Amino acid sequence: MRQSTGRHRRTRTLSAAAAVAVSAGAGGVYLGLSDDGAQAATTVTVSSTAQLESAVAGATAGTTIQVRGGTYYPTATLKSTANGTSSARITLQAYGSEKVKIDGSKLPDGSWLAGIYGDHWTVQNITWQNAPAQGFVATSSVGGIFKNLVTANNGDSGFTLRGDGTTDNLVQNLDSYGNYDAANHGQNADGIAVKFGSGTGNKITGARLYNNADDGLDLWQFSSPVTVEHSWAFGNGENRWNDPGFEGNGNGFKLGGGGVSVAHSVNNNAAWDNTLHGFTENSNTGAVLLNRNTAYANTETGFSFATGKARLARNLAVGNAKGTAKLGSATVSAANNWDSGVTAPSFRSTDATTAYGARGSDGSLPETTFLTTGSTSIGSTMD
Repeated sequence: MRQSTGRHRRTRTLSAAAAVAVSAGAGGVYLGLSDDGAQAATTVTVSSTAQLESAVAGATAGTTIQVRGGTYYPTATLKSTANGTSSARITLQAYGSEKVKIDGSKLPDGSWLAGIYGDHWTVQNITWQNAPAQGFVATSSVGGIFKNLVTANNGDSGFTLRGDGTTDNLVQNLDSYGNYDAANHGQNADGIAVKFGSGTGNKITGARLYNNADDGLDLWQFSSPVTVEHSWAFGNGENRWNDPGFEGNGNGFKLGGGGVSVAHSVNNNAAWDNTLHGFTENSNTGAVLLNRNTAYANTETGFSFATGKARLARNLAVGNAKGTAKLGSATVSAANNWDSGVTAPSFRSTDATTAYGARGSDGSLPETTFLTTGSTSIGSTMD
């Protein structure tokens, strides 16, 4: 990981045309030097696909790439191995409040839309859509901030964190929907996947994960604790693509699998209308902590924790076709609505229309009375 020099940094703001004109090679991005030879922080504003591809490839610590509104069609995966630092991040973002879509429909078969292999990136306010494979993938990233993104209608999972050394990343206010892997009949495409890796301090908050072929959230073979909070997973696992060989699972929150034993923390989330369970350990034997979550109208059970040492408290399960919860002998269960002496409060609304509504100006989940109860002691607050 590249370390900051601690020297004075001068910021230069360049138009994309100027950046390319003074670069060393065609399509490159000029980053500049400060008077003492240290690399200067640079802002590059791009308005074409070629400029976007060049800016991402040429980014270094301190670079901010601002993407003007519109739809961009890269012909190769947007990839970078560059590292920012905690004080000189690499930022890729929409210009102001303009709407930016990066579309993978012109990529070769099997291609990701974006692949980041560096540390201290901020990526925000961009839609990633229609990739042949994964939409956005960060591998072994440290200190990433991925905020106010949409990953939609990609050919595998919408958003992925993976690899050892995946540490202290924040995924905030992600909408991930409609992702479907046709080649595998839907068995891999999740809303968000944190898979095949390790690293502490990773947090997902404010996500809406819906109408994906496989699961809303999948933590398969990620061996370090992940925190998941204030997020919704719904409508996953339904065959919306008329695939006669469809194999999507359809759990709302799949909290492990593949032989790992890890104590993820899952607080104040909601899962509804998924074709399997609302929340499941998926054979994870670790002491997963679930507090104040709501499972409603899922096709299997609300909470499936039959083999591990999960600790469930103040969760609410209502209207799930195969029952409220399936728990093993090692599971600790207290103050949930299936426990003795606990009464399930009534929902203010079971109409989910407002849950699909526009997010707040800051990217926060829409205000809704859906699945709210007013209780201060049980179930998700839906915010």
